[in-house]
Amino acid sequence: MKSVSISGSLRENVGKKDAKAQRNQGMIPCVIYGGKDQKMFVVDERQFKDLLYSPEVRYAEVNINGDVRKAIVQETQFHAITDRLLHVDFLEVVDGKPITIEIPFKVKGTSPGVLKGGLLKKRVRKIKVRGLLENIPEEITADISNLEINDVTKISDIHLDSLEIVDNPNKVVIAVVPTRGSAAAATEETTEEEA
Repeated sequence: MKSVSISGSLRENVGKKDAKAQRNQGMIPCVIYGGKDQKMFVVDERQFKDLLYSPEVRYAEVNINGDVRKAIVQETQFHAITDRLLHVDFLEVVDGKPITIEIPFKVKGTSPGVLKGGLLKKRVRKIKVRGLLENIPEEITADISNLEINDVTKISDIHLDSLEIVDNPNKVVIAVVPTRGSAAAATEETTEEEA
């Protein structure tokens, strides 16, 4: 998993009035916790471009006045109307301690069911996993080259080395559903076989 460097400085005053003033200057109030101590700090809003506004999942190397810590984004708050970033919570990554994070889910291959007129439905964009930071991949991929019409892939069908998937094992992640065209083609095949 790739990292993004983020530099911040400690917040001197903590409170709504102070946070609003910092946001007006283009700074985002943040907190990092889960490690040896909790720190409140501010980061220039532009530094979040590669961390939050990217389809890839990355961890942050947060530098607060020279104190560098590995962390993942735990929670973000956005303004309800302007959609502007308001606050970021970071969870510090402690060596040897597993983390829970959502990883992008992608498909590869060509489904025979799709070639016969079926429609591929990808039901999830991310899958939640738990493991050590060094074992977490940039994406999870499922091969669809054996999926026929009406076939599905569930969370329980996905196996990852040294990672635990924490989503519901019965959750359907991919389905090849019939379409009118595929149903008509199947009816024609049946009629030809009977004749």
